[in-house]
Amino acid sequence: MPELPEVQALTAFLDERAVGHAFASLRVAAIAALKTFDPPLSALEGRAIERVARHGKFIDLDAGGVHLVFHLARAGWLRWYDELPATPVKPGKSPLALRVRLDDGSGFDLTEAGTKKSLAVSVVRDPAEVPGIARLGPDPTADEFTLADFAAVLDGRRTQIKGLLRDQSVFAGIGNAYSDEILHAARMSPYALAAKLTPQQVEQLYTAMRETLAEAVAEASGKPPAELKDAKRRALRVHGRTGQSCPVCGSTIRQVIFADSTFQYCPGCQTGGKVLADRVLSRLVK
Repeated sequence: MPELPEVQALTAFLDERAVGHAFASLRVAAIAALKTFDPPLSALEGRAIERVARHGKFIDLDAGGVHLVFHLARAGWLRWYDELPATPVKPGKSPLALRVRLDDGSGFDLTEAGTKKSLAVSVVRDPAEVPGIARLGPDPTADEFTLADFAAVLDGRRTQIKGLLRDQSVFAGIGNAYSDEILHAARMSPYALAAKLTPQQVEQLYTAMRETLAEAVAEASGKPPAELKDAKRRALRVHGRTGQSCPVCGSTIRQVIFADSTFQYCPGCQTGGKVLADRVLSRLVK
């Protein structure tokens, strides 16, 4: 799933390539991906893109007060073309969800792999009309988001910190991968309760969050969409590396499996050597 650093890189890429150009055509291939009907998709045609912005994991193309907003979800992606293919867009079983052509012949496809379709496209007059944007918490990379702000968010929450970091209504843009990386950098168990963290641990987690995201944003910056996924995988230290050695302490990286996701952690760095219970595997063992 693309998260804040990759979405920021895609936003910057589109801001450089698309701003100043007008929408020539927008063609939907996956009807379920389009979540709004007023204004219609056709309201964007002929309008010049004035600005591209990021809201959490949402990308917003502002065309004179009419906004094309999309969320790539778990398996979505953006494919850029300097010369967009001339093949007609046909609804069907292909990964294509939306094709956007600009006035100079360039453009992009929004695609989504797999059978579970969650990619979402909206056309709105105000980005806040998109429910997912309206619910967003603060951007953890914003200059104005201070340690005091972070501490206030955590205060009194008897919630496991792993889930809290992923909650978009709490912190906008952090997902499964970077919450693993942040907790590893902070040397903190994913099961630690936010309300029980000491002031020192809160500061340690805040610093790890800011530095991890800043490094990931810098790593993604300037890369075209086709290179972002591989760049992300190469930079991750624990996420997606089950069974490998931790680059910090050498312990074997472990994972916990849930119904629809997994997370990874290092017992040596994060849990004092303790292997966390995995309910799915425990049931299989029985």
